[in-house]
Amino acid sequence: MAINKVIYGGRTLIDLSGDTVTADKILDGFTAHDKKGDTITGTCKYDVDSSDATAAVAEILQGKTAYVRGQKLTGTMKNNSAVAGTISSKDEQYTVPQGYHDGSGKVGIVDTEKEKLVPANIREGITLLGVEGTMSGTEDAKPQAKTVTPKTTEQTVLPDTEEGYNYLSQVTVAAIPYQESENPAGGTTVTIG
Repeated sequence: MAINKVIYGGRTLIDLSGDTVTADKILDGFTAHDKKGDTITGTCKYDVDSSDATAAVAEILQGKTAYVRGQKLTGTMKNNSAVAGTISSKDEQYTVPQGYHDGSGKVGIVDTEKEKLVPANIREGITLLGVEGTMSGTEDAKPQAKTVTPKTTEQTVLPDTEEGYNYLSQVTVAAIPYQESENPAGGTTVTIG
């Protein structure tokens, strides 16, 4: 027979008779004494009150479990691990997929575009994505200077490409020819052009 109350010299030293503890309220494996003084072993599997937890299955990694608001939930969040992506044009954007990422994924410029980011392809004085340009704009240029005389018809002035010229450095337009001469009628003939 268990002892649940001890009185010594008129003074109560221990009194378990009013205790309300039961095995289902004690954590599994722990022991205590009930109101009769009998040793009881806990059977409660829970070690936390999860009634105020706010996680949802989409916020828990797929296949993992958690207790939320008194219920065991199995996660549905996709494990993307290390996601990698590339961007190949200035207006392109990379959309990060929904889910978990382990932090080792990377997004960068596609290699064929990175190869174009060299100083000789960028105008001098411009820095593009950390690459300072050296191109002056006259690389492989073969200029030609020309002189033309105005005519009564329209003219298009272009460099002589068959000679290897690829742009005009200067075009000089001669003065409009003007000539006066006496004519047999006793007057002056003016010739323009």
